[in-house]
Amino acid sequence: MDSYLTGLLLGLAMITPIGPQNIFLVNQGFTFGMPRVLVAVGAAGVCDTVLIALGGAGAAAALNAVPGLETVLLIGGAVFLTYLGIKSFRTTYEELDHARPTIMRWPTVVAQCASASVLNPHAVLDVVGLLGVAIAAQTPDDRPVFAAGTVSASWIWFLALAIGASALRPWLTSRRRQWIDRISGTLLLVFAALFAMEALHG
Repeated sequence: MDSYLTGLLLGLAMITPIGPQNIFLVNQGFTFGMPRVLVAVGAAGVCDTVLIALGGAGAAAALNAVPGLETVLLIGGAVFLTYLGIKSFRTTYEELDHARPTIMRWPTVVAQCASASVLNPHAVLDVVGLLGVAIAAQTPDDRPVFAAGTVSASWIWFLALAIGASALRPWLTSRRRQWIDRISGTLLLVFAALFAMEALHG
């Protein structure tokens, strides 16, 4: 599979499950619409881009310095992806259904979006850890292309959430939101299996 497409698919699988960052962006889309919601999109996109770059650089350096670490990290990534995939099938949305968006000035929007992106331990583990390991596991020539795919996934998803929030709100019932997470969970489990197979054959 093409390295960019593989990175894009893995990035989408990691970013699409609904969490604090996505909920914040959806609420901003409901409240402001275009173009003001682009402030939140930009903040979330920049945060993810920096985290992915840091994760890829750190994991790549560790892999080059410690022989056999790649296999250990792939196994750990497979276990964590399995956990996230199973968790995606068990998500409920009562809190999102009753949430009310809050109108804020743009500096507050940037600060809160950055907090949801950087201070969320699950986001840091996903982006810096798992995506960083996935980038480092590629060949040196493929790493920049794979990383570009994962970064593109974040920007594409954030922009799609922002643009579609107002139009989708009447139809996004809890059941339909659960189906979104089920699709994401399936992708995460597939990548977990691929990581495990690569570790076993490595």
